[in-house]
Amino acid sequence: MTTRSPAVGILANPRAGSDVRRLAARAGSSTLEGKRSQVTRAAVGACAAGVRRIVIVREPLRVAVGALESLAIDIDVEVVDIGARLDAKDTERAAEAMRAAGCGALVVLGGDGTNRALARAWPEACVVPVSTGTNNVFPRMLEPTIAGAAAGLIASGRLPTEDLARPVKQVRVALPDGSQDLALVDVGLLADDAVGNLMPVEPAKIRSVVLARAEPASVGLSPIGGLLEPAGEKDDFGVLVACTAHADGGRPLLVPVSPGLYRTVHVASARRVALGEEIVLRGPGVLAFDGDRDHALRAGEHAVARVVRGGPRVIDVERTLAAAAASGLYLDRGPFRDGHGLLPDCC
Repeated sequence: MTTRSPAVGILANPRAGSDVRRLAARAGSSTLEGKRSQVTRAAVGACAAGVRRIVIVREPLRVAVGALESLAIDIDVEVVDIGARLDAKDTERAAEAMRAAGCGALVVLGGDGTNRALARAWPEACVVPVSTGTNNVFPRMLEPTIAGAAAGLIASGRLPTEDLARPVKQVRVALPDGSQDLALVDVGLLADDAVGNLMPVEPAKIRSVVLARAEPASVGLSPIGGLLEPAGEKDDFGVLVACTAHADGGRPLLVPVSPGLYRTVHVASARRVALGEEIVLRGPGVLAFDGDRDHALRAGEHAVARVVRGGPRVIDVERTLAAAAASGLYLDRGPFRDGHGLLPDCC
């Protein structure tokens, strides 16, 4: 039986950074050509790190396929067909296909929602999340060349995953119907809102926010906790914030609820929560997961949220490249020599 070579998957959400929220705030847009450039650079970085196989997804806007179809580097490009429909399930289908294709690491180009979908489909995935969405807390603004390099160093086995990629925190929620869902950053309980609403959250509608990451230097729901009780990714606790409508009092807090959009949120309380602590969220209301209003609670219903450390594994890019430097992995490879021969200078 033929053994496939180690692979990096490049998962690019063609719709990230282009939704209606730009009409209500001042978020930037992410173009298809910009995403194609990012895919190209990530592939070059992975190639230079020693990976000989890249896995991408075929979809109608041809972001990844268009980026790599004529790229002149010594690497095999494997295109998987998931029947992409440019809907919210495409990322989950792509993650499942990349797992089946044997990807050792992924470069994910998208926002919080894209990475949340990945985490639902492949909880053990090892990823470098690169920001292209709107209210991004989970992915980072990274140069894709270096993101691809870090993913390639891990996927190729040149550096150990366990030392350089730690499972991240998430908010897991048990819903009234017995099902479960998760958020990688925050779950908000909103009053008088609607499932599927894409507009920025109105502060007066926020009742509770459960945060795996309460980041003061972010936008969205995360800074509501972050400006009061910060909790970063490395902190082994979460944050619970209770809010009120303006008429009901509460301490006013000025928060960037979307890019270029500050609003006053009225906070009744904010406290740390231990990992695994159960938090009851009572209806009526709508539950927003990393900004996506996905579930409604009727009067008398409740959901139970817990902050846990459960994946996926996020590659520490800086530590990974530092480890490569310490090990001399980029020495004596000119032009880009490895065990498979010479890579062309264009890599």
